[in-house]
Amino acid sequence: LLEDAVKTLRQITGQHPSVRHAKKSIANFKLREGMPVGAMCTLRKARMWEFYDRLINTAMPQIRDFRGMPTNCFDGRGNYTIGIREQIVFPEINIDKVAKIRGMNVSIVTSASTDEEGLELLRNLKFPFRRN
Repeated sequence: LLEDAVKTLRQITGQHPSVRHAKKSIANFKLREGMPVGAMCTLRKARMWEFYDRLINTAMPQIRDFRGMPTNCFDGRGNYTIGIREQIVFPEINIDKVAKIRGMNVSIVTSASTDEEGLELLRNLKFPFRRN
């Protein structure tokens, strides 16, 4: 199950993701401490810009009923996080070979110290925000 998610994330990002493990056990989720629960990639330099370009020019227009991203997803320190419900919006993913539709979170960490600076920075980078 997790191997498919790692493979998909590797196809999308172009680098091998690191597997994340549970910090503590939660009986209701049948989760034990140390069990693998997810995967993540940290992109920097050229791969980061390549992913950003594919995200805003190719993947986001594929999202159903896409009218822009909300401006209220900043964390208070200038970083922006969005949730993508389907991994099939990326052109690297072959829809026929997908066993299960999975979502993902994308966090854009900026050098801005406030939300207003982060918003202006992403607007200058042509990030598709909703019009008010």
